[in-house]
Amino acid sequence: MKRAFVTGGSGFVGRNLIHALRARGVPEVPSEGRADFIEVRALARSEAAAAAVKAAGAEPVRGDLDDEAAMREGARGCDVVFHCAAKVEEWGDPADFHRINVEGTERALRAARDAGAGRFVHVSTEAVLVGGGPIVNADETRPRPARPIGLYPLTKGQAEERVLAANAPGFTTVIVRPRLIWGPGDTSLLAKIVLAVKDGRFMWIGGGHYLTSTCHVANVAEGAILAAERGRPGGIYFLTDGPPIESRAFLTALLATQGVDPGSRSAPRPLVGLIAAAGEFLWRALRLKGTPPMTRTALLLIGEEVTVNDALARRELGYREVISREQGLREMASA
Repeated sequence: MKRAFVTGGSGFVGRNLIHALRARGVPEVPSEGRADFIEVRALARSEAAAAAVKAAGAEPVRGDLDDEAAMREGARGCDVVFHCAAKVEEWGDPADFHRINVEGTERALRAARDAGAGRFVHVSTEAVLVGGGPIVNADETRPRPARPIGLYPLTKGQAEERVLAANAPGFTTVIVRPRLIWGPGDTSLLAKIVLAVKDGRFMWIGGGHYLTSTCHVANVAEGAILAAERGRPGGIYFLTDGPPIESRAFLTALLATQGVDPGSRSAPRPLVGLIAAAGEFLWRALRLKGTPPMTRTALLLIGEEVTVNDALARRELGYREVISREQGLREMASA
């Protein structure tokens, strides 16, 4: 791999992927005149995004997922396109979810193919399985549900359909599904939980004593790069930090790295389920702004066991976590 194009380069996953790509191209013994660095370009929709992309080590390409021409220009001359950009929210306008997650993926695929990129790696999520029953030790053979619960699972699943359909001779498409991405610089999951604790809104669901898989952002980047290098055409691969951990134990340790104690307050899962269903109904019926206090999607992703099996990635890609859960937590605590 000599050149790569990244969508969502200013985001949490995108920034770390750029760092990993650049680091992968650094020769152990640099020699004069050699160009061993992987060149990376990344889509940037604003000046702030362009600055973040540049700081991460990539050349900014101004545009967004609505701008197919910008993506085509960014992908020109690249071996691989990594599609990391998405609308990652619990709630919102269905049209926005479809435009960004589904139509944006379609445009990224066309741009990559038209620009001559040979491989396309789509960063998806275990959330595509939400609505098909408990997600326990799920592997890639598990079908996506006919009726996903939530706009994010729905549209990310539809995006996967487009990615798989685009796979063709000369244009290999691969999907990676990391579960519960975490690590330094996370402004989504961790920031929301910290704010909920500080505002007194945080409670464990059913005590939090159930298992979860996790995937440090550095391991996400490693898995995505391996998928680009070795992924089977049309392949789907779960990515994790290894064996699952109790959700309460992990989140407590993660919050401790920020100096935050989540406390011991807990709410019965059936009660939280009623609150989620009622809240969604009211928000839709009254067209309320913002997000309900709890959604069914969030409940199914954080309020019960969600564990996935990454044996296929380990077997076919040679995937191994580059940072352990324990090491990642130590580094965040000492930062």
